[in-house]
Amino acid sequence: MKIGTMLSYASGFRQAADEIQELEKAGLDTVWVAEPYGFDAISQMGYLAAKTERVEIAAGVLPIYTRTPSLLAMSAAGVDALSDGRAVLGLGTSGPQVIEGFHGVPFDAPVARIREIIEICRKVWRREVLIHEGPKYPLPLPAAQGTGLGKPLKILTRPVREDIPIVIAALAPKSVEQTAALADGWLPVFYHPTKARDCWGDALDKGAARRDPSRGALDVYAGGLVGIGEGLEAHRNQGRPGIALYVGGMGARGKNFYNDIFASYGYREEAARIQDLYLSGDKRAAAEAVPDSFLEETTLVGPEGFVRDRLAEYRESGVTALNVSLVGETVADRVRMLEKLKRLL
Repeated sequence: MKIGTMLSYASGFRQAADEIQELEKAGLDTVWVAEPYGFDAISQMGYLAAKTERVEIAAGVLPIYTRTPSLLAMSAAGVDALSDGRAVLGLGTSGPQVIEGFHGVPFDAPVARIREIIEICRKVWRREVLIHEGPKYPLPLPAAQGTGLGKPLKILTRPVREDIPIVIAALAPKSVEQTAALADGWLPVFYHPTKARDCWGDALDKGAARRDPSRGALDVYAGGLVGIGEGLEAHRNQGRPGIALYVGGMGARGKNFYNDIFASYGYREEAARIQDLYLSGDKRAAAEAVPDSFLEETTLVGPEGFVRDRLAEYRESGVTALNVSLVGETVADRVRMLEKLKRLL
C-alpha cells in the first residue's frame, strides 16, 4: 500500500513543504494539497514540485465549480510538467456554503459536471482538438450563448502524460458509482473499514460493472491518524474537532452528506446530537459527543498489534493506498512514525 498525507501548513507553508521533503526521504508516496477557501492548491503544488523529487503531488481536492474543465486540465498538466509526471488531479464539489457564498457560483448538477470534466480533461491531455457536446460544458460555446467566434482548439503545449490520474472525492451513491466507473481513484471521507461496504458497496459494484477494463482497478485512498506504540490512545482525540465540524457544521439540517454517512455507520442518534450541539454553537460539546468507538475503529493509533490488525481490515475492505496524518510533536517524531508504519505494511 502507498502512503500519503495531507499538507498541513498551520505553522507556515514553507515549513510544511520542508517537512514533506523529510517525509519523502522516509518513504512518503503522496502529498495531498487541499483547497477550501484559503490559498489556492495549484500554486502550492508547483512549489512542492520544485522542492521534491519522487513524491506524488495530489490536489486534495480542487472544487469543480471554481475553474473551467479546460483550466483544470491545463493546471494538472502544468504541475505534471514541473514534477516530471508526478501530478494527481483530485476533484470534488466542496459545498454550497463555499461555492455559492465565497465564489458566487451556483452549486448544481455535481455528477453530470464531474462526468464531463473527466472527459474534457482526458481529451486535453491527449491533445485532441477540443470539441465537447455535453450539456454543462459545450465546447466550443454555441453561438446562441456567446459571440459565435469560438473555435475548436487543442492545448498548445505537450503534456508530459496524456493520462494524468483523476481521483474523485465522492460520498453520495450516484457520485460514488460514477467514480468507480470513470475515475482512477476514490477519496472517501470518514471511511470505516468494516462498515464502508454497507454504505457504498452497491454503488461501487454498479460502477465497477461499467468500468473500462483498460483503466485498471480503482484506487481507494483512506486511512486516518497514525500513532504506533503503547499508551498513545489519547491521541485519537485529535480527530474529534474535525469530525464534529463536518458531521455537525458542514451543511444545514437534512443537507449534510457527512452527517448522513456518520449516521449510516450506526451512529444515527450520535450524528443528530453532534449536529444539534455544533449548530447551537457548542463546538466543544459536539467534539466530546463523537463516540470513542468510532475513533478507535477508524484510526491507526495503538500498540503495534492493534495497528497491524486495523491495516488488515483496510486491505480487506478494498483500500489500496493509505491517506494518513502522523502523531508526533516534531518533524523528526513524525518521520519516525512514518518509518514505523512502513515496517508494518
